[in-house]
Amino acid sequence: MSTRILLYEWCCSGGAGTGEAAIAAEGRMMLEALAVDAAKAAQLDVTVLVDPAGTLDLPPQARQVAVRPGDHLGQLLAAAPKMDWMLIVAPESDGILGRLVREVRAAGGRVLGPADSVIAMASDKQTTIDTLAGRGLPVPAGRGLSPGEGLPSGFRLPAVRKARGGCGCEEVALIRSPDCPPAAVATRLEAFAPGTPAGVSLLCGPRGILSLPVMRQRFSDSDQPRYLGSEPLPDEEACSRAMALARRAAAAMSAAAGWIGVDVILGARPDGRDDRVLEVNPRISTSIVGQTRLFASSLVLAMSEAAAGDLPRLVPADDAEAARGSFRLPSG
Repeated sequence: MSTRILLYEWCCSGGAGTGEAAIAAEGRMMLEALAVDAAKAAQLDVTVLVDPAGTLDLPPQARQVAVRPGDHLGQLLAAAPKMDWMLIVAPESDGILGRLVREVRAAGGRVLGPADSVIAMASDKQTTIDTLAGRGLPVPAGRGLSPGEGLPSGFRLPAVRKARGGCGCEEVALIRSPDCPPAAVATRLEAFAPGTPAGVSLLCGPRGILSLPVMRQRFSDSDQPRYLGSEPLPDEEACSRAMALARRAAAAMSAAAGWIGVDVILGARPDGRDDRVLEVNPRISTSIVGQTRLFASSLVLAMSEAAAGDLPRLVPADDAEAARGSFRLPSG
């Protein structure tokens, strides 16, 4: 018996407005990678909501449903009770992800993702850090700033400022001077933590948490960094530290089902005392592009298995295919 699953990505499925070009390229990469990955599993019956104004390279196994202008939400909710699973990729900014997931669940859809409360918590970077710190996890020292609020007197520099409700590198800046202008949105200001930035993706379900290969993240070298892509982290000892820290973060957030991502900084000390959790992503992130290349089996199928309480069956790709786990985002 086949498992019916619908793939929805906010930029490519009719949700985004014309001003979202900055994240549209990442959205397309994620949706195409998910569709190709799902096509690996014969038991998955895949439907993709597609904005006909865009261009996507999807496998023939994926059934494409064109979104009528202005009706992406209506079509998404109409499909919800007809599917076994809904996989929703959307930014946390302005509560977009949280609203979509809540409405889909209210319409009878089963979403491959954490609980609404976890999405709400992880969508606010300051709340995330406060929650993790309160449960004993190592995080950078910092505090929230209101829109227009300047740096607090005496805060140690350099520091990092990021939008509290943003995704990716939205409003991220390395602050070197106390005279820097305030941000127009609510932000989190935190101590700069040197080290290797890494992302850990986790499959969560009633039977536990499965860590996927750790990805080293690459950013542009500037005070307003841009995410460039990622590659598998080759250092096994560092990978073990990253996985252990990410699993602790997911457990502290009570991530119950589906996919969750944890961004960490791995410091220079081999005992891990300089390692820090930076944030938690309650959704598929761009790392899925590289992750799907590391497995001959389907990660989308594994997500649904984990969420249903089964043990995911993952088959590593051969060496030539796995070498493609590194990827770069389009420039521009």
